[in-house]
Amino acid sequence: MKQFYSLLLYISFVVLGGCSPESKKVDTSRSIKVQHSITVPSFNSDSAYNFIQKQVDFGPRVPNTAAHHQCGDYLVKQLKSYGANVEQQVFNETAYDGTLLQLRNIIASYNSENPKRILLAAHWDTRPYADKDTVDRDEPILGANDGASGVAVLLEIARNFASNKKPEVGVDLILFDGEDYGEHEDIDQPPLKNGRMQIWWCLGSQYWAKNPHEPGYNAYYGILLDMVGGKNARFYQEGGSMQYAPKVVKKVWKKARDLGYDGYFIRENSPGIMDDHIFVNRDAKIPMINIVEYDPNSKHYYFGNYHHTHQDDMDIIDKYTLQAVGETLLYLLYHE
Repeated sequence: MKQFYSLLLYISFVVLGGCSPESKKVDTSRSIKVQHSITVPSFNSDSAYNFIQKQVDFGPRVPNTAAHHQCGDYLVKQLKSYGANVEQQVFNETAYDGTLLQLRNIIASYNSENPKRILLAAHWDTRPYADKDTVDRDEPILGANDGASGVAVLLEIARNFASNKKPEVGVDLILFDGEDYGEHEDIDQPPLKNGRMQIWWCLGSQYWAKNPHEPGYNAYYGILLDMVGGKNARFYQEGGSMQYAPKVVKKVWKKARDLGYDGYFIRENSPGIMDDHIFVNRDAKIPMINIVEYDPNSKHYYFGNYHHTHQDDMDIIDKYTLQAVGETLLYLLYHE
């Protein structure tokens, strides 16, 4: 789910252009050696790509479906196999159309004894209909980029932790559920609940932010990944991230620049969007940023012309983009 903020509720839109991502050869065999004898393990974009394929093979991961249940079990099994302490936060939420959704957030933790923690997150559910498409608009989408790409990057990071020395900092990976079950895009006004505007998107992060898996849980900062595998993707400095956690944005974009990924991580602002990081910031009080694709030339609200259509399949996934994001995050974690 991605919706722009209301002007009154949040921040103004800024529409900016930018150059195309630079072509950079993916080298999945290297480790990055840096100062103070820190060795950052290599991010394998082939492996991340396969993690996307595995999720897509289940079919659309829409809550209350067999594909959703099976994929959730797969994600739990994989994270446990990579040595994480895995918790499942099972809960029910009512969707905008009255459907009672059976949801679960999946939390995987490393170095749990370290009080300094970094939170990485993505959503693992998919859109129940292709409401931006021109055909089969009532059918669910595969969500290769919108959902599976962020999860895949986190799975590859977990796989690295299993086969290499872990970073010193504590790391929590949270896979939020129910992010994309919001109202149809052609509904002008979201319903009211108890006299207030009800936000039907991001149900998993809304629940977790008010009911963390550990009482009193806190993190140094958080990073949300959303649509991080598309061809020629560009990641601008998203408005909500700049509002809540500008120092974290600066830190991440600097690491990307150090690695030569300026063509992906654009040092210009983009509009704020309603996404999982907003509730982590607002309700959990954890400064979290959003690495999310932004295309100022797209006809689909700046998210790429595949957004919430049946084009969101494996054909739009690019290993170069996965490499840029995954390598940047690994480099960041091993320097904390």
